[in-house]
Amino acid sequence: MSRPVGIPGELIEKLDKAAAEKQLIHKEFTKLKAKKPKDLDSRFTELHRKAFAKIDCLACANCCKTTSPIFRDVDIKRIAKRLKMRESELISYYLRMDEDGDYVLKSSPCVFLQDDNKCSIYEDRPLACREYPHTDRKNMYQILGLTEKNTEVCPAVAEIALGLINK
Repeated sequence: MSRPVGIPGELIEKLDKAAAEKQLIHKEFTKLKAKKPKDLDSRFTELHRKAFAKIDCLACANCCKTTSPIFRDVDIKRIAKRLKMRESELISYYLRMDEDGDYVLKSSPCVFLQDDNKCSIYEDRPLACREYPHTDRKNMYQILGLTEKNTEVCPAVAEIALGLINK
């Protein structure tokens, strides 16, 4: 997987290590989804806390550079208001409907990502951005597939996944 320029080497190393352990991560996540261990959420929360104590999202922003969040109607309304444009204009300029019928960005990187990796609409960003990478929520077993996929995008998720398999 190609990565954008500007991601620190140590974060790329985390992504590369997760890529090298992709099969093992998949096997472990498949077992976790089947077993639904009672302590899964707390394990994720602890690994999430440790990963984000070391990793600064602003040093990376790979999620904003390579993927698109889903824009819900309420997100579109809020962002359009902030940008002082009609919702239909926001959709026309920036969004497209994906194969699941969700609004996503037309292109990457995100149009709201600034040169310093900050978001120009941070206070009004979509819920999917607010919650990303979704590794400190309840019922993690429900989104293990998404979390596994996010190991390819987010160095913190890569570290969390590697922590789970190296328990």
